[in-house]
Amino acid sequence: MNNDSSSRIATRLRDWIAGAGPGAKLPSTRSLVAEYQASPVTVQKALQTLTGQGLIESRPGVGTFVRAVRTARPSDYSWQTAALRSPQAPLPPASATMRGASNDAIAFHSGYPDRELLPERLVRAALIRAARGDAALSRPPAAGLPELQSWFAQELRASTPVGITPPNPSDVIVLPGSQSGLSSIFSALAGSGQPLVMESPTYWGAILAAAQAGVRVVPLPSGPDGPDPEDLARAFEETGARLFYAQPNYANPTGAQWAAGRGEQILDVVRKYGAFLVEDDWAHDFGISTTPVPVAAQDDSGHVIYLRSLTKSVSSAIRIAGVIARGPARERILADRAAESMYVSGLLQAAALDVVTQPGWQTHLRSLRHQLQSRRDLLVTSVRGHIPQAHLEHVPKGGLNLWLRLPDGTDLERLTLDCERAGVMIAAGTDWFPAEPAGAFIRLNYSGPNPGAFPEGARIIGQCMEQNMS
Repeated sequence: MNNDSSSRIATRLRDWIAGAGPGAKLPSTRSLVAEYQASPVTVQKALQTLTGQGLIESRPGVGTFVRAVRTARPSDYSWQTAALRSPQAPLPPASATMRGASNDAIAFHSGYPDRELLPERLVRAALIRAARGDAALSRPPAAGLPELQSWFAQELRASTPVGITPPNPSDVIVLPGSQSGLSSIFSALAGSGQPLVMESPTYWGAILAAAQAGVRVVPLPSGPDGPDPEDLARAFEETGARLFYAQPNYANPTGAQWAAGRGEQILDVVRKYGAFLVEDDWAHDFGISTTPVPVAAQDDSGHVIYLRSLTKSVSSAIRIAGVIARGPARERILADRAAESMYVSGLLQAAALDVVTQPGWQTHLRSLRHQLQSRRDLLVTSVRGHIPQAHLEHVPKGGLNLWLRLPDGTDLERLTLDCERAGVMIAAGTDWFPAEPAGAFIRLNYSGPNPGAFPEGARIIGQCMEQNMS
């Protein structure tokens, strides 16, 4: 018996199906066994392959037929236009930093560190221990596990100078990531239609959260040393805003760290106008040549709403952050969080607490500082050697990103697409401006995978820049 393989039979049947009409009945299995001189098992494998490809369908007790190609009638969702009406505020699209990349791409666009920069061993062990403990089955308090509240409070307490009352654990609200915290803070403390002063450029997620909350963003220019306190005072005076969102340490996207004394100056302005500073300390664990000192450490009267995230430094799978707020502001934020999600997974809280209280956590942070420095310096050298058109205003002292100014007239959309076709993923700077961009910028993340490819990636960007300018 000439025992044809199932793949050969499937190929021949595919040719037969192409000439048959939809609904045509295939010969019986017995007939196919005889025709192809194959075993019933081999024929059945061929039929299973064609079924999996959607070419045929079996009708029990009747036979096997060529599957008819059904053209689905397009769904009509037009009724939703009238039901939903116009949105209160148009939401910006998801940032290009969230798009996926193939394994062989040189990825500068993402905002998350590569897994080799994470405390993987600590995380895996912590998740196992948390799954075996009570946190796997119990509901935590709405404000968070008391032990984790204490840890967040102690972290800020360590920077608090003598004479300033440090925060208490009860001032802390544990969040499922800082993004949800921003949404709650903007909704609870500003509210729809109210003004919110925001550094420009700034974190695109904060811009998104502001749009979702319906607040009116007031952009405030900010450079390598931070915003001008006089500009902030003018913005408060002219708009009546009482909320200012900022990243004093290693800002996303610029990497800027406020100059010495700038935090105290900004805090004086905030106090003068009876306002709040929302301090986003997302990069607290990513210092390279400096150690971040939160502005919140200088405040004990409730003017600073302090946000600290563990998502990027521990693991993106453990979305845990903490907000420290005092007085009625805390109660409003907690009420908003309760309406949004009731409480944060106790399992994730327990795992995060386990990681950051292990002796290996501090060892990891010391190693991380050196790894980030070598990556940053390699990318800076690569940019300066291969992208002469780009201007790097300052080398960041921490964080994860370089912020490059490109020549006026650069077509960022074309540049991004050209780089992607050449295997390099970059992020156009337009995502980080709450209003019109102040120029052509790109953000390059030096914490992504495969740092050995940084020089090649910069070379490709430089080539695409030349094409863009020609």
